[in-house]
Amino acid sequence: MSIRNYLFLLIIPAALFFSCQPERNYIEDRDARLEFTIDTLFFDTVFTTVGTVTEAFKVKNPHNQFIRIDNITLAGGASSVFRINVDGESGLRFSDLEIAPHDSMFVFVEATLDPNGSEDILRIQDSIVFQSNGNFQDIDLVAWGQDVHMIAGLVLDQSTTWPAGKPYLIIDYLYVDTLASLSIDPGVKVYLHKNAGIYVAGSLQVNGTLEEPVWFGGDRLEAFYEHIPGQWGFIYLSETSHSNLISHAEIHNGTIGVLISASPESGRMPDLEISSTIINRMSSSGIYALNAAVTGTNLVVGDCGGSCLALNYGGDYSFTHCTFANYWPSGFSMRQLPALMLCDYFGTYDGDGNMVVYTNGVFENASFRNSIIYGAHSMELLIESYNGLQLNYLIDHCLMRIHKDSIRYLEDLLITNIINNEDPLFDSVPIVYELDSLSPAIDAAWPAYAVELPFDLNGNNRLDDDAPDLGACERIGL
Repeated sequence: MSIRNYLFLLIIPAALFFSCQPERNYIEDRDARLEFTIDTLFFDTVFTTVGTVTEAFKVKNPHNQFIRIDNITLAGGASSVFRINVDGESGLRFSDLEIAPHDSMFVFVEATLDPNGSEDILRIQDSIVFQSNGNFQDIDLVAWGQDVHMIAGLVLDQSTTWPAGKPYLIIDYLYVDTLASLSIDPGVKVYLHKNAGIYVAGSLQVNGTLEEPVWFGGDRLEAFYEHIPGQWGFIYLSETSHSNLISHAEIHNGTIGVLISASPESGRMPDLEISSTIINRMSSSGIYALNAAVTGTNLVVGDCGGSCLALNYGGDYSFTHCTFANYWPSGFSMRQLPALMLCDYFGTYDGDGNMVVYTNGVFENASFRNSIIYGAHSMELLIESYNGLQLNYLIDHCLMRIHKDSIRYLEDLLITNIINNEDPLFDSVPIVYELDSLSPAIDAAWPAYAVELPFDLNGNNRLDDDAPDLGACERIGL
């Protein structure tokens, strides 16, 4: 056989082989993302020094083309207590993987926890990061030992007190029934998982102190998540709730800090007294109130994706020496609402999905005294009536940000003694919003209001110098 014929015989089967292989078209659209069978892999009731059982989840390609995974990485690297295996191969980082259309791959995970030996939360967390088409998606890996009170779907039907010591972790929800109350002692830490919430139909008493505040926040403890909003749901005070108190608390990184509402048909008005409290980095509102009674003092609400304070439909509200300051980073989302919103209507949907607008709500009172209402927008105040009615409010001795062309606000006789469009010069954004030494809010408060609250958020005496300062924090050491 000639060399030519021999090569011809080799070429034919090779050509047939390659002609039978389907062309691998890869989807590269940034909107083409991976899907997962879970968003968090939990290892609960884990004993220290003993390895966990092996858990697994699937990574799916829901598209009609191949998808390329550039990298799969165990974020904690070699120091992580977790170990991962991707489709039968163990390691810390995997590159240049692919999944066929409508196919999937398995990822296996296990962990070994070190001893803790204290009442501090024994909580170990890491994540597996997937990079594809310019997207970064992750699966959280969370393990607890026995040093945490884990709460999943708990209903409190009798009055209960949470003492300090082991933290409390709410996986999905905690419900306080109508005849029950929940009292939270000083120094308690409450962690909430993604979308988790506290629902109160009875009474909530948060009894923090200056030295030992009560802390609420997400269960992502990595430094990256320290200021990331929307990590959990909200504290909801329903229309049947009553005698609610939040004192010396810190509420961080949720969706709504406190939601308190009653439907117009209920004839009810849930109440809340909130003092010496910080609410910060909520992806929606800091406090959302609808037909409620809220008294706020020495209160800081900062950096929200919506309003710091949204008062809707009606109610009875009083805020003295409070700071509402919204410098929401545009990298999260575009904020549309002002720091303070006051309106006598709200919209909702009925059971058929139709929009229903309730109008002509009645504000028995809405007063703001010796406070700061400011933010990054040129207009941080909205007062609106659906039918053009005059609402019952008073804004007195406040530093505000009102657009210079909004003449009706500047001429409003119910807005008096204001400092307008002067930067309050906070020196600790985004946590406490204390005043810089050059702040125009210094010594600008009305002493008669300050006498009611001689001590500020940090326990400093407002009456020790020439005059009290506006907002929740008195400047010390000029």
